[in-house]
Amino acid sequence: MGQVLHNDVKFVAGVGEARARLLERELGIRTVGDLLNHLPFRYIDRTRIYPIAEVTEAAQLTYVQIRARILHVAYIGEGRKKRFTVTAQDGSGRVELVWFQGIKWIEKKIEVGREYLIFGRPAFYRGVLQLAHPELETMEQALSRKAESGMQGIYPSTERLSAALGTKGMYRIICNAWALLRERIEEPLPASLREQYGLIDLHEAYYNIHFPQSAQLLQQAQYRLKFDELLGIQLGIQSRRTARMARQNGFLFPKVGERFNTFYNELLPFPLTGAQKRVIKEIRQDTVTGYQMNRLLQGDVGSGKTLVALISMLLAVDNGFQACIMAPTEILARQHFASFQRMLQGLPIRVAILTGASKAKERRTALEGIASGDIDILVGTHALIEDRVQFQNLGFVVIDEQHRFGVEQRARLWTKNQQPPHILVMTATPIPRTLAMTLYGDLDVSVIDELPPGRRPIQTFHYTDAARLRLWGFLKKQIKLGRQVYVVYPLIQESEAMDYKDLTDGYEAISRDFPLPEYVTAICHGKMKPADKEESMRQFKEGEAHILVATSVIEVGVDVPNATVMVIESAERFGLSQLHQLRGRVGRGGEQSYCILMSGEKLSRESRARLEAMCETTDGFRLAELDLKLRGAGDVNGTLQSGMAFDLKIANPTRDVQILTVTREAAASVLEADPALARPEHQGLKVLRERFTEHHDIDFSQIS
Repeated sequence: MGQVLHNDVKFVAGVGEARARLLERELGIRTVGDLLNHLPFRYIDRTRIYPIAEVTEAAQLTYVQIRARILHVAYIGEGRKKRFTVTAQDGSGRVELVWFQGIKWIEKKIEVGREYLIFGRPAFYRGVLQLAHPELETMEQALSRKAESGMQGIYPSTERLSAALGTKGMYRIICNAWALLRERIEEPLPASLREQYGLIDLHEAYYNIHFPQSAQLLQQAQYRLKFDELLGIQLGIQSRRTARMARQNGFLFPKVGERFNTFYNELLPFPLTGAQKRVIKEIRQDTVTGYQMNRLLQGDVGSGKTLVALISMLLAVDNGFQACIMAPTEILARQHFASFQRMLQGLPIRVAILTGASKAKERRTALEGIASGDIDILVGTHALIEDRVQFQNLGFVVIDEQHRFGVEQRARLWTKNQQPPHILVMTATPIPRTLAMTLYGDLDVSVIDELPPGRRPIQTFHYTDAARLRLWGFLKKQIKLGRQVYVVYPLIQESEAMDYKDLTDGYEAISRDFPLPEYVTAICHGKMKPADKEESMRQFKEGEAHILVATSVIEVGVDVPNATVMVIESAERFGLSQLHQLRGRVGRGGEQSYCILMSGEKLSRESRARLEAMCETTDGFRLAELDLKLRGAGDVNGTLQSGMAFDLKIANPTRDVQILTVTREAAASVLEADPALARPEHQGLKVLRERFTEHHDIDFSQIS
C-alpha cells in the first residue's frame, strides 16, 4: 500500500489538477493516503426518501432526501441579488429549491416536468420548506447508481470546497480513492494482538468507516482506528522512557549547597506545604540517580509551583550549573523575574531576563552573561530557544504552563547542551492523574495538592444580567475597602455570530458607571501593543487602577494580592478549566475573595452544569474530572493536544480514556517481550510508533 498511499491525489478519478490544488489549500490533502484518512464526522441514510409533508420544523432534520417533480422555475431579483428558484412537488406537498450562485450551470440541468432525487439541508422561510443549493440527479441516474453503502459519510469541508464539490462530490472522490486502495491496505497489527483485543482488520475498518455496512460495523471500525492511533502514541511514549532510562547521561547534583540551605532555612516567603516538600524531595532524588530527569509538576492555581521550581534551580546552581525558566507570556516572565530578584536578595545568585520585547542593553546583558557563565538563572519567554542563546553549562530547565508551548519549542531547550539538562514541566491546568500518567507516560508525575496556609477559599456566585445593578454596587463597596477588581470578557470586539458581551462595549459601560477620578479603569487584551499592555498591567499591579477590564490574556501571569473580585462576563462561553484558571487570579492575599460568573438567561444544560460546578467547588482536579464527563474533548483535550504533536484523525485522548488505558497495557505487553520491536511480526508496530513519535530524532537503538 505504501507507494499508492503517497501518490498525488490528482490521479484519483474526479480530482484532477484544479481540484487537487483546492483540496491541498483548503484541507491539506495532498496524497491518496491523506484522502483515505479524511474521515466522516457524521453519517446520513441515503436509502431513505422523505415525503415532503414529513419535513417539518418540528422534525428538526439536518439533511433530507426527497423525490419530487419540477413544476416551474423562476428568477427573482437582479444583479448580485439575483437568485434562481425551482418549485417541485411530490404526492404530499411542495418544496422550494433556491440557488444564489452557479445559476447558469444549474438552470441547464433542470427540466420542468422531470422527476429528480433531491438532497439538501431543510430550512423554513415564512413557513415554506426550502432547500438552498441542494444536490440533484434525475431518477434514472439515481436508480442506475450503485452506492457503496446506504449510510453516506459527511466529510469535514470548507465553504469554498463545498461550493466546488458538494457533499456528493467528496463522497464520489472517496469512492474512487477506495477503488485504488481496497486490496493494498497493509495490516500493522499482528494477528495475536487483534485476536486478544477483539479488533477487526484494518482493511475492514477503513471500508466501514467510509461505507458503513451496519451501525455495529461502523462502531467496530471507529474502535479499531482509534486503537491504532492511541497504540502508536503509547508505543512512542513508553519506548522513549525506556530509551532514556537506558542511558545514564543525567547531570549529577550531589550536594545541597550554601545557597539552597540559606534560602530554604532563612528566606522562604512562607512555610512550605507538605506537598511542596514532597515534590522537592522527588526532584532532589531524580538529580542524584545519574539519569536525566523528565518530570511533570501539576499544581492548582496558587499552590506554589513557582517556588518549588526556584528551589530546584538553586540545587543546580549550587552544583555549578545554570538554570532557566521559560514562561508563555511577557507578563508572566517579568513577574517571575521580579519575584526571583526579590526573594533571592542578599544571595550570591545572578538572575537575568530575556524576552522578545527586551531592550538592547537587557538582551546584551543576558546573552553575554549566560555564554560566559556569569548568569546563574535566566528567565524568559520563547526567546530562550533562539539559536543565539548559548549557555555555558545549562543543567536545569523549567517550562511553565508547558501546554502553551509546542513540542518543537520545548525540545529546542534541551538541545542547548550536548548532554541534556534535567527538565521540569509545570502546569496549573488540572489533568486527572490517570489521564496524565497515560498521556505523559514518558514523564514522572508530581502533584501539589495543598494550598499555602492562610489562603481563604474563593466564594463563587452565578448571576444573570438582571443582577447587574447589584453587582455594580458590590464592586463599588470592594473598591471603597481598598480592593481591586478584574472584569474579563471572552471577545475583544462584538461578533455578529455570537451574542456575547464584548470587551470594548464593556469597557465603555464600566467607564460610565465607574467615572473618574473616583475610579480608574485600565484595559488589557492580546491585540494591544506590548508597551501599552505593560503600562495597563503596571497601573493595576501598583494600585493606580481600581478595575482591570481584560480578555483571558490575564488567565496566566498576573499576581495582584490586593485584587479580591473576578467578574467573568459571558461565563457560559468558557470551559471549566479556563474558568478555574481565571478564578485563581484572586484569593492571593489574606482578604476574602470572590468570583462572579455572569451569563445570559438562556443556558444549555451543559453550560448550567459547568457554572453550578464552579459555585460548588474550588478543587481544580474535581473540576477536571467533571469536564471530562461533561464535554469529553473539553479544555483538557485542548491543553493536551496543544502540548503534543500527534496527528490524530479520529481518537480523542480525553473522550477515549478507556481505549487509551487498554492501549497503554497493550504497548507495555508488546515492549516487554520485544523492546526494540525487532521481530518480523512487529514491523508494522514499528511503523505505527514512528508515525506517532513526537521527536523523530529519538535514538531507539538504545533499547534492547
